[in-house]
Amino acid sequence: MNEPQTVIRLSREHLAQVSALERLCFSEPWSENALELLLGDAAIGFVCVAGSHVVAYGGMLWAPDEGQITNVAVHPNARRRGCARAILSALTEAARARGALQISLEVRESNAAAIALYERDGYKTVGKRKNFYRNPREDALIMIRNI
Repeated sequence: MNEPQTVIRLSREHLAQVSALERLCFSEPWSENALELLLGDAAIGFVCVAGSHVVAYGGMLWAPDEGQITNVAVHPNARRRGCARAILSALTEAARARGALQISLEVRESNAAAIALYERDGYKTVGKRKNFYRNPREDALIMIRNI
């Protein structure tokens, strides 16, 4: 996966690969049908592609004045190459263009790499959701970034 990487808007053609990435990265993956939500007016998604392969994706739901990041996933072979940061940047710009005042997300308390990425991008921990994750059971940190 050493091909040049590009971040583009998620489209229907990406859904099968994004669904496979979900299953690879998460213990409770979203189904392909659930991922279709990111194609509608109430959400947005971006993919990082290398050649014809989706190597990362991120999604965000819209609420009044806020974006809620659903997931950011990067293929294990494509990690530490800037895809997650590029996805976050695309999501932030989309939220800014929509007039959102902040972006929020939940992240596993043990996911030090993701927490460090979010903190570098300006997110602050503002709370905790007890037993938010089920497999394995774990608390989630609630993080927010003002934009």
